[in-house]
Amino acid sequence: MFEPAGKQQGQRPLACGTAALSRQYSILTERAGFYPVAGRRLIRFVGGDRIAFLHGTCSNDVRGLAEGGVCYALFLTEHAHVVADCYIWRAPDAVLVEIESEHWPAARAQLERLLVADDVEFEEQTALCALRVEGPRAREALSLALGAGALPVEPWRWVEAQAWLVACIAGSGIDGFTVFSSQSSQQALVAGLSGQGIALPVEPESAEILRVEQGIARVGVDTGEKTLALEARLERAISFSKGCYVGQETVERATARGGVKKRLMGLRFAAPEPVAAGSAVMFADKEVGRVTSAAVSPRIGAIGLAMLHQSAWTPGITVTVTDGQERREATVSELPLAPPSADSQGRQANTRSVR
Repeated sequence: MFEPAGKQQGQRPLACGTAALSRQYSILTERAGFYPVAGRRLIRFVGGDRIAFLHGTCSNDVRGLAEGGVCYALFLTEHAHVVADCYIWRAPDAVLVEIESEHWPAARAQLERLLVADDVEFEEQTALCALRVEGPRAREALSLALGAGALPVEPWRWVEAQAWLVACIAGSGIDGFTVFSSQSSQQALVAGLSGQGIALPVEPESAEILRVEQGIARVGVDTGEKTLALEARLERAISFSKGCYVGQETVERATARGGVKKRLMGLRFAAPEPVAAGSAVMFADKEVGRVTSAAVSPRIGAIGLAMLHQSAWTPGITVTVTDGQERREATVSELPLAPPSADSQGRQANTRSVR
């Protein structure tokens, strides 16, 4: 029996078939949309051992990250189970870790256990809040609102410009920026974006459609306490060439021996609506997994992500998804379910290559 992956199991799929969210999807894919991200937090790591400490406690190459660079990384247990994911921003005198607020307590508890005689301190930047600006015209919109000099010139870079910390990160699989500032500065930025006619406010649910299309696992939704990093296909957050880090032995063993028995895969539903997250996926009269995320894409219809046993990894096979009394057929698909736009090609590349 498969255990539900994330805490949102049993919830109905995103109401992405509505006209409003369909319009917002078009804004994100054709223009630019912006929305506050209430659950994001910046943690400032200071002290002489900050680089070495984070390099040894997360999955990506912090030591090789240049100042002004950003990389995606994971905090793992010794058995490579995912504790939390984060973006690491390298600054001259500190390292900023952008993380979900609800995941920070578990990550912090693990880091504190590993902190022995290291010269490292954590400072939570509680006065800062985050805004996401995404879409092919996101750079144009932000340049008008903040000035071109306030934006990083390349993806996976960040700059500090007056009241704003601005990073170019493709979080949902499309071009985008994360902006941290005070609440008053964020309100000023929203006013500046709203008055241009280029960027429009959207709901975070519209960006979720793009995430599901791209097959990007959301930690805590598509993963559970026992989910391995490689099962969630989070290789882009892992450096396979750096030295020792927590969880490395299990990651290396699974990579070398092909030891992963389940993996995140895509589902394309025959019906116009997907089923709820947590629904069982059946193949050859056996349960082979659970739906972890579901959405309705204006481009490709009802879709979902599911953590499936290796017996159901073959793209094109038909599975039955059960949600209570409901039974719906779906086709297993490789990820991504929909190719990224031409403008976003390469934006999701592993940030270990960005220097």
